[in-house]
Amino acid sequence: MFLKLAFRNITASRNRSSVTVLLTSIMTTLLVFASAWMDGSHNTMIKNSVEIYPGYIQITEKDFRDNPSCDHLIFDEKAVAEKLKTNKDIAAFGARFESFVLFSVNEKAVGGMLADIEPEKEKQLSRLFSSLVKGAYLETIDTNKVYIGQELAKRLKLDIGDEVAFIGNGADYSFAADNLIVKGIFQTGLFEFDANSAFLAKGYFDQIMASENIATHFIVLPRHPEQAEQLAAIIGKDIGPEYQSTCWKETMAGLVKAMQLDSVFGYITLGIIFIVIFFVIAIYTLLTVFSRIREIGILRAIGTTPNQILTQLLLESGMLALVSVIIGGLIGGAIAYYFQLYPIAFSGMEEQFKQYGLAASEMPAAFMPIVIIRDMAIMFCLSVLSTLYPILKVNRFHPVEAIHHV
Repeated sequence: MFLKLAFRNITASRNRSSVTVLLTSIMTTLLVFASAWMDGSHNTMIKNSVEIYPGYIQITEKDFRDNPSCDHLIFDEKAVAEKLKTNKDIAAFGARFESFVLFSVNEKAVGGMLADIEPEKEKQLSRLFSSLVKGAYLETIDTNKVYIGQELAKRLKLDIGDEVAFIGNGADYSFAADNLIVKGIFQTGLFEFDANSAFLAKGYFDQIMASENIATHFIVLPRHPEQAEQLAAIIGKDIGPEYQSTCWKETMAGLVKAMQLDSVFGYITLGIIFIVIFFVIAIYTLLTVFSRIREIGILRAIGTTPNQILTQLLLESGMLALVSVIIGGLIGGAIAYYFQLYPIAFSGMEEQFKQYGLAASEMPAAFMPIVIIRDMAIMFCLSVLSTLYPILKVNRFHPVEAIHHV
């Protein structure tokens, strides 16, 4: 009976009901999109930072992370590779040797990282291949051909086919130098990485850097990236105590802390949004409920109890809230899905994004149904709770006082 009466009251006051639904739907839409935007930007930053080059899991000599020198390298690369081949949870792995050198073109000299990659394996391990913007990607048989970051190429004023010299130290502390020809230019979207990195094919790199069967670290790609932490622990046991297996949460601890801090401020912002939404809905509900004081007084006069009125008004509020959050959730979800497919581009803000290590100024939203349902549930609860005070206050009126209320 109460449900039927609640439905009749809603349809009888179409203007009031429409405004309530519109207001709550807009609030739900904004909340759903705000959450999707925050989660999407964080996920994009983390995913890009991990997959562009550092990888989900890194294997190093046990003291290398604390003291990254040539005394703490992996001196038997093949032995480690044999152990990794037996793990079925590993999708791909590869050895790398990173060395910091001085690049020189004419009178211009810039410090940066020169590393070796196995070109075919690297297509699985990182986004270096897909980040090509000019020229060609490296091949296994390449000799003095270098694959260089776009920002580094700009700093050195290099283009495809240009020559760049470098000097540095080999794996045995020997002097290493050569003239390299630019074969390809890449842009990953991580500004600092693009401004400091260059790569050679592993075969040629090993010759000039005396790094045959030697690596600074291994990169491991799990079959299930979300299980990287557990897999890193398993690998650590398999390869022995002389090596250290570390997942991306440790190798990129600075980024993780930055994202956690940003999430804290994000949730504080959402909390403020929740409070604003609650009071906006509460104020509007207070006005609508007070406009029905005479109606409630008549119901009380004919024998309706305060509890029955409370139940009826809460049913009305619940029905309107349910319709509102469904509409708002669908609209907000559709917007989030659209901007996941077509990220928002902040054209003209590249310099500001570079301050955060990003060369790309596009940020997608994250379409996650479970989060959308969570936000809809929160909005439903806020909508219903915001009606309690007005309803309880109106219920305190005596029937005669309520009937004569203006």
